[in-house]
Amino acid sequence: MNRLAHESSPYLRQHADNPVDWWPWCDEALAAARAQDKPILLSIGYSACHWCHVMAHESFEDAGTAALMNELFICIKVDREERPDLDRIYQLAHQALTRRGGGWPLTVFLTPDDHLPFYAGTYFPREARYGMPPFAHVLREVRRWWDERREEVRAQNSALAEFLADHGRGESTPVALNDAPIRAALEQIAASFDPEFGGHRGAPKFPHCTEMELLLDLDKPKQAEFTLARMADGGIHDQIGGGFARYSVDERWEIPHFEKMLYDNAQLLPLYAGCGRADVTHGILGWLLREMTAPSGGFYAALDADSEHEEGKFYVWQREEVRALLDADEYAVVARHYGFDRAPNFEGKAWNPIIAMPLEEVAAALGIAPERAGALLGGARKKLFAAREQRVRPGLDDKILSAWNALAIAGIARTARALSAAPLLGLAENALDNLYNAAWREGRLHARADADAARFPAYLDDYALLLDALLEMLQCRWSERDLAWAIVLAEGLLERFEDRQRGGFHFTAHDHEKLVQRPKPFTDEALPSGNGVAARALLRLGHLVGETRYLDAAERALHAGFSAMSHMPLGCCAMLRALHDFLEPRTHVVVRCDDDEASAWHKALAHAPRRVDAYFIPRDAGKLPGTLAAQVHESGGVAYVCRGTQCEPPLRDAEMLAFD
Repeated sequence: MNRLAHESSPYLRQHADNPVDWWPWCDEALAAARAQDKPILLSIGYSACHWCHVMAHESFEDAGTAALMNELFICIKVDREERPDLDRIYQLAHQALTRRGGGWPLTVFLTPDDHLPFYAGTYFPREARYGMPPFAHVLREVRRWWDERREEVRAQNSALAEFLADHGRGESTPVALNDAPIRAALEQIAASFDPEFGGHRGAPKFPHCTEMELLLDLDKPKQAEFTLARMADGGIHDQIGGGFARYSVDERWEIPHFEKMLYDNAQLLPLYAGCGRADVTHGILGWLLREMTAPSGGFYAALDADSEHEEGKFYVWQREEVRALLDADEYAVVARHYGFDRAPNFEGKAWNPIIAMPLEEVAAALGIAPERAGALLGGARKKLFAAREQRVRPGLDDKILSAWNALAIAGIARTARALSAAPLLGLAENALDNLYNAAWREGRLHARADADAARFPAYLDDYALLLDALLEMLQCRWSERDLAWAIVLAEGLLERFEDRQRGGFHFTAHDHEKLVQRPKPFTDEALPSGNGVAARALLRLGHLVGETRYLDAAERALHAGFSAMSHMPLGCCAMLRALHDFLEPRTHVVVRCDDDEASAWHKALAHAPRRVDAYFIPRDAGKLPGTLAAQVHESGGVAYVCRGTQCEPPLRDAEMLAFD
């Protein structure tokens, strides 16, 4: 009996008609495995994953393979976006068992009593190919290993359990915190940098957003800006509809894996706004508003890579199709600009648009004014977009995830400040209100912001990223609710997630379901490390409200993660950003004034350096903690400027506000 039809995850519901007797991860499934002494086949994926669809079509929809799975195992299907705790644990276990990186779909076989994995892989084909055995062979051999060599399995699991426990501990280092890991990261970035295409050398290529943020924090923008420019010209950037795909399969950013994730675009948005690429920025915003915004104001999770069972079919073109949609002048511009005049770049039979020739060069080649070329391109894009909208759309994963929404809220807030575009804030305000109304329940945060929120207690990423988002929103407009909420979230990090013995923050809360490991993540993945975001946000909030407990917790987290930063600096860029903020504290400016007095202060802060946080608080605001509670009586307002715990005398003239 397949039990996925009524699950809240679109990914699980995609498998509801499989002949596999799928269970969701639940106590009943685990109890069934124990009672029947059957190993668990745990399959982890997500709705936008191309190879997850391939394995589902080849094996999970095949009656013969499904019958074998049902006979030999208790089969559990997990959405990695809904249960990132399980995904983290079993990805790490896969790495330990196979000595190579994991991915999705993740296929792990667990013992029925202690849920430790004894065999793991990712995609398995139905028939032998790609140097891999057929899935049916794997199923039989894994079950035979469990039945006939159980003591060997137990011995391996004992060693694995010890490894998982040690890996999740994150011991505090006794050495004084210093910038050695930051310097090592810069050396590694320089060594891996691709001077022709940006990003890291080789393929596949991912947008390492936290790494670019670190470079900008350190006032070393050249490599980040070059990478962003090359990405914007590539096929990873949707040239017709805006937004970015997950990654590029080639070194030129030309052919993406076509899934579009909220978290990638949320992180890229402020990077492009900050480097002055308004065109790309507005493309991402348009995509968010048009395709990813729920009626509640929250943001959906992802768009599938596939449509009509083909990867990229929604996004790629045939040359004659394009020619038929455009007039001759439009096609002359588009063919050169997007590369339709070249050989097909997608699987030898279709074109994925790229910036093959800059528009100025196109204009020169055609002997027309650049303004005329721009107008023709704009008209052509509208026609291509309208035609593309008539195609069968990729599947939408409509989960509203708290951590991913917080990333988007923070990105929009930063973008609104960078572009001086206050109207953008409405998009972020609606999403933030949705988190408050749907994910915040009885003083606790949940990992989803929809009707199913109560089933999913929040993880470290949810608390840390929402705290960061609130601090970004408070710099756009003052809100007593949001300041109070930020403080409650900070207290929640300390009370529910902190490792009080060794420092740092666990990925799951103290009262979370007991699993085979309790991770304490310091390395970045698709999202920045929760420990790095938490430490950095606690430093910012602690300095803002004068709460030393937050500063102390951040320092303990940095000590706990210092070994990871030292051994894998390039993998710990979020932690390195927090370390930089600890060693060289950010400047924060608090301006107390009435609205009609704020313009001069805004003007003075318009060109403040990147590492300056500025908060405008109404003169009559109440319920302010610490130094923020200072009363202001002078007309014209007053500014308090602090760097870390060192504050200057109050400034009563905006012209006195200057930065070295």
